[in-house]
Amino acid sequence: MTTQGHTTFKIWLVLVVVFVLGSVTGAAITGFYHAMAPNTRPRENKVEKIRRDLNLTDEQMKSVSAILDETRNEYKQLKTELKPRFDEPRQKARTRIRALLSPEQQQKFDAMVAQQDAEREGEQKKQR
Repeated sequence: MTTQGHTTFKIWLVLVVVFVLGSVTGAAITGFYHAMAPNTRPRENKVEKIRRDLNLTDEQMKSVSAILDETRNEYKQLKTELKPRFDEPRQKARTRIRALLSPEQQQKFDAMVAQQDAEREGEQKKQR
């Protein structure tokens, strides 16, 4: 093979490798996104799947929907009751970390914490 042939081969090889790596990276990121993303299917689709898969009557469907609504409300109440118990250790850890930091670091840390809290609040609003 000539020098020009080697160069052409190397160029094609690099292009193929870049394409393959890009495809693998894209697939990995997509898989990670879907694994981390909250379930975004509406509740109605889940209920309809139950109806279809179990061939429920209208009466059964009303009862199942009522049970699921009650359960969802119980989960919301439980989450409301437990939230302070989760906040307490988080605040305790933040206080301990903050005590280790210089005033400049504390300012940056406070900004980081505020951003995390805002993101958490945004996620919680989406789930409601």
